[in-house]
Amino acid sequence: MKYKKWNLPASVPSADALEEAGYPALLSAVLASHGITDSPAADDFLKIEDSLSLSPLLMKDMDRAVARIRAALDAGEHMAVFGDYDVDGITATAILVDYLRRCGAQVSHYIPRRIEDGYGLSADAMRTLRGQGITLVITVDCGITGVEEVDFAASLGMDVVVTDHHECKDELPRAIAVVDPHRPDCPYPFKHLAGCGVALKLVLALGGVDRAEELLTRYSPLAAVGTVADVMRMSGENRTIVARGLAHIADNDFIGLQALLQETGLDQKEITSVQIGYVLAPRINAAGRMGEADRAAEMMLCKDPVLARELARELCQLNRQRQTVEQEIYAQAIAMIEEMPVEERNALVLADSGWHQGVVGIVASRLSEKYACPSFMIHLSGHTGKGSCRSWGGFNLFAALEECSDLLLGFGGHELAAGFTIEEDKIPAFRKRMNACVRRFLGGRPATSALDVDVVLRRPELITLWEVEQLRRLEPYGNGNNRPLFCLLGVTLDRVQGVGQNRHLKLRFSKGTVQLEGIFFSATAQQCPCQPGGRVDVAFYLQINEFRGSRTVQLQVVDLRPSLQGSAREEESLLLLRRLEEGESLSSREALRILPSRQQCAAAWRLLRQEITPAGTERHYLPFLRQLSAAIPGTDPFLRACFCVELFCERGLLRREIRDEEIRLRLCSVDEKVDLEQSPYWTALQEYIRGK
Repeated sequence: MKYKKWNLPASVPSADALEEAGYPALLSAVLASHGITDSPAADDFLKIEDSLSLSPLLMKDMDRAVARIRAALDAGEHMAVFGDYDVDGITATAILVDYLRRCGAQVSHYIPRRIEDGYGLSADAMRTLRGQGITLVITVDCGITGVEEVDFAASLGMDVVVTDHHECKDELPRAIAVVDPHRPDCPYPFKHLAGCGVALKLVLALGGVDRAEELLTRYSPLAAVGTVADVMRMSGENRTIVARGLAHIADNDFIGLQALLQETGLDQKEITSVQIGYVLAPRINAAGRMGEADRAAEMMLCKDPVLARELARELCQLNRQRQTVEQEIYAQAIAMIEEMPVEERNALVLADSGWHQGVVGIVASRLSEKYACPSFMIHLSGHTGKGSCRSWGGFNLFAALEECSDLLLGFGGHELAAGFTIEEDKIPAFRKRMNACVRRFLGGRPATSALDVDVVLRRPELITLWEVEQLRRLEPYGNGNNRPLFCLLGVTLDRVQGVGQNRHLKLRFSKGTVQLEGIFFSATAQQCPCQPGGRVDVAFYLQINEFRGSRTVQLQVVDLRPSLQGSAREEESLLLLRRLEEGESLSSREALRILPSRQQCAAAWRLLRQEITPAGTERHYLPFLRQLSAAIPGTDPFLRACFCVELFCERGLLRREIRDEEIRLRLCSVDEKVDLEQSPYWTALQEYIRGK
């Protein structure tokens, strides 16, 4: 299992009223999981505004930014758009550069190289741009922490307009304009725009109200890609931007984006936010991670179809390289974590000089998911380290880095993802303090990898092609409007087959007459905790698989576990055992079913001694009883396995604690030989058999 605990909804309002109003059953179930149970509320939730109603001029300093850029346009100044090397920064750069060029401006773009230049503005970059004759620098998705760099640019005779969406520090840059919704004095109501969203707002402010519809249609596809990739909150204006972008992504005239759609096989498919997140964004991001962000920007702005296809292929190749490097670093990081003391695992702070600086951030994301804690991956160069960190469970990274700022050379980002620079000799102190921060945040609770399930499906027959298609009305998905996660409990795992060079699993499930196909990415048969023929619980997203013109429903498996839901036979066995424990009278036939032979008791004891460690063992209760029953020969193995556990506990051979769905077992030290037949349970069964 990938997750130690599944959080199933305790109680969900009825979806009956929604179904009666004509909403599809699966869509109704998801809406009910959000607390939406009537038609007006559902209509309101599903409705997406077609335009951006908030004026961009509500943003602090937007008027000053527009005035300075218009003056540069009128005077024919040479401008530069300074972006970031991630998808958000690259799409923001393309939006603003394309708009300014269409206005006739002489405009260049500058994206720092992740490894050589690092994040954000730098004195060297300002010097380079001034040498090219630049008189105005406009930042996108960066710049809010560049106080000294903006001052340096001014000393060279360059003006700077900052547009950003990251958290602000106490001191703002002394730029011509600082446009950032997170400014404490910014009255803009929607604070969750991505950097490309702020860039789009700047373009709308420059174009004016009369051109708003035209410009939104043109640039929303790029802004949609950046917004989804940066995992911004999918509400308000972001929902409008992404919805409009998805509607026009296939017919926009950015030929570089079209080339990437063709190269990934998405050009003939309906594009969703899921495909942006899992197909397009990683390939654009790979360019920045591997030090070639300019190639991605060139592709976005390319006007030559042949060159665009070449650049798209190059991005896909860079992504394959990134995957290889990522796997190597991930394996090394896990080996390091396994050697760490427990007190240092609340926040994983890892460092190595051999790690690729551009890839450590994505490894940090994987580690946070695997170990259920914030992760900090540091690339060492000389005596300095550059770190990338990812949050977990609502822990605010930016606030934590502020608390550790005396140990850092610099930092920036937001509450979910951030970067920092640190001297190598400060890393142990940083590790200790960050672990203390996380322990304080947890308040004594253990960190546990948990999966939040939205809908427990009781009727698998509802999983039809039409029902799954209707779930697209919930799009676009993202932070705050997550793709709904379903689960089925107590289904049979019919088949497990390795696919994709055995890197993934193709699965088949059944319940009653319903059969369902599933795919479990990045899972192997050796890692699978379940065997064909067994009862399992499966958590999954619903998707439509298109292959050779055929469209079928497929479960995209997120996690799989031996079922924690008892079968009818298992529940009947547990009830029978409970009657014995509570002293109820049993028939001789029932007593005979329960009473194990000496051979069966010995088999159960051998497996318990084999499975239980000296410190004790924690397992999910029902799957453990099934495992124990598999070791017991003869009839009624599950019932007799349950009785053996009760018998060993009563005789003082075994100590058992049951918490929720888990059982903790520990073998007890016993000096004398124990006679199992002296147990009152054994005696009672013998009496019932004799008819007493």
